Amino acid sequence: MAEYVGRGLHGQIVETVGTRIVQGRLRVGETLDMSSLIDELGISQTVLREAVKVLTAKGLVDARQKRGTFVRPREDWNLLDADVIRWQFAADVPELVLRDLAEVRLVVEPAAARLAAERRTEEDLTALEAALARMGETSGDPAEAAEADLAWHRALLRATHNELLQRMDVFIGPALAERDRLVHSAEADNPVPAHEPVLRAVRDADPSAAEQAMRALLARADADLARTADPSRTPTEAGADDDRAGRNSGHGTEPEDREAP
Repeated sequence: MAEYVGRGLHGQIVETVGTRIVQGRLRVGETLDMSSLIDELGISQTVLREAVKVLTAKGLVDARQKRGTFVRPREDWNLLDADVIRWQFAADVPELVLRDLAEVRLVVEPAAARLAAERRTEEDLTALEAALARMGETSGDPAEAAEADLAWHRALLRATHNELLQRMDVFIGPALAERDRLVHSAEADNPVPAHEPVLRAVRDADPSAAEQAMRALLARADADLARTADPSRTPTEAGADDDRAGRNSGHGTEPEDREAP
């Protein structure tokens, strides 16, 4: 799951070839022209071979006798890999990743908030409070804001004391980091007020309130992202998005009043 950015020549080749595959510049089923890559990138056969081993482990390529090394179908890619997630954002088509992230978070994080309220320790509360305080001290720096936001969500997963839920940050972490960079770079609303009710409910050991507060937080996150994609959207429209997200989550309305999907 390791990222290879900044790890010397070997890492640069993994980055270059991996990005080309995810962007579709090297198409599914296409055989890599190893000699051309060696000449173009000015590297040795050994360096390229080692990079291909990494890409093979990520599910992006495979090798067969008489066929050579070729790009595998997308369904074979390790889509939970941090690099593969990041390369999809770099491909300027992150919509699918963002949609999948939103859906996974809606499944996982309200339940995680409920468990955290039931199981949190003083150490967990300290970590959540520290991350929230850091969010309020980022002074508009998008990178720092994204790191603080990610630290808070990871602390929440740890507070569940469920090892499998904690490992959900393998997917949620990298994708959320990229999503937060988009949102915070566009000067989204201060994230602290949306996170405070979740922390308060976890501190009060109120599972239902924690779950509902997390659903509200996710609705706010969706509205922030929608406003990032369309800066012309007004706060009123964003509020309407929040209301719709709340209705779709099953809170605040009867089933017959929910909007059709």
